[in-house]
Amino acid sequence: MNREHDVPTSRATTGPADWISTPVTAELMHGALELERTERGVRPHRLPARARAQCADSQLATAEAQPSGVRVVLRTRATAVELDTLPTKVVYRGAPRRPDGVYDLLVDRTLAAQDSVAGGDVLTVDMTTGSAETTPGPAGTVRFSGLPDRVKDLEIWLPHNELTELVALRTDAPVQPVPPGRRPVWLHHGSSISQGSNAASPSGTWPALASALGGTELINLGFSGSALLDAFTARTMRDTPADLISVKIGINLVNSDGMRLRTFTSAVHGFLDTIREGHPTAPLLVVSPIFCPIHEDTPGPGAFDLDALRVGEVRFRATGDPAERSAGKLTLTVIRDELARILRRRADGDPNLHHIDGLDLYGEADFAELPLPDRLHPDAATHRRIGERFAARAFGPGGPFAADPA
Repeated sequence: MNREHDVPTSRATTGPADWISTPVTAELMHGALELERTERGVRPHRLPARARAQCADSQLATAEAQPSGVRVVLRTRATAVELDTLPTKVVYRGAPRRPDGVYDLLVDRTLAAQDSVAGGDVLTVDMTTGSAETTPGPAGTVRFSGLPDRVKDLEIWLPHNELTELVALRTDAPVQPVPPGRRPVWLHHGSSISQGSNAASPSGTWPALASALGGTELINLGFSGSALLDAFTARTMRDTPADLISVKIGINLVNSDGMRLRTFTSAVHGFLDTIREGHPTAPLLVVSPIFCPIHEDTPGPGAFDLDALRVGEVRFRATGDPAERSAGKLTLTVIRDELARILRRRADGDPNLHHIDGLDLYGEADFAELPLPDRLHPDAATHRRIGERFAARAFGPGGPFAADPA
């Protein structure tokens, strides 16, 4: 991995005299593939610079810099910790403002506290024109106190839906990195659903929940709107050390209307081939799309529902014509069938290639009970259901990610 080291941070101007300032370096960051030095601190990235340079799409640039699954991990006796950050909050003009991003504190892997930063820059997006503008704002501080006075592992999970620069880290006792290698590394790629859209907090996204249940070290390459079988993403996965690998394929290929069936099939083979160049025998799990009524049998492109936006609601709709499937347009049903066919053919030469049907994670019956609030993204309860079901199928007895009995 290409990570930057020894990045200086600023020192607090207020607070107890015995605060200890610790530089935020790669050794303290889990789940990020690179740290970028900024004027104010460091910004974690989930794609390395070489990959970012190969795509000028602003959607991807925003998504990969939103640190889903990224956490600051410390071993310390500290009873108080402060983290100064500069978030960038995304606001959609005409829609209700989303709550401030949540920072989850885990103490020895158990959620102990949560906090938010109210300030920060604001990126305002006009969904009717596609324009965007940024308004600068101040940095803020998350503070956790009253922690157990013993040696413990602390994990501060950064907001999964806010770009975040880390400005300074302070504790009231020395800290040290947590040694790597204690848990298998699970590398996952998917869409906004994997990034955590509509999840309540960063440790409540379905991959984070599944990782906790499976006892793994998560690297989450879920990119909102950007799970498009990009070659640079496949090369990133090829070059990232991992023990377990999964790819969730489908929804963005439909709602972007960026491929037809002919190119989809070839792109899936190429994506998996590239991953296998770096991980020839690792368990590789392909997950097809969860249930989403607007795109089950209707192609993209997807679009914001402007009528809903006029009354202050965010909803999505499909704009394609179901008759266009005969011309190769993709729907979720088409993708599920084709992925199953591709994986059956590849499995003969790849015994460590596995498949989960997304409908087993969230299907039509689940939608009747827990509908998608914006017609596209799961809510917090649904993230939990998907995470638990994925963990049972992937990490449970006989699953592709199950621990070796030895």
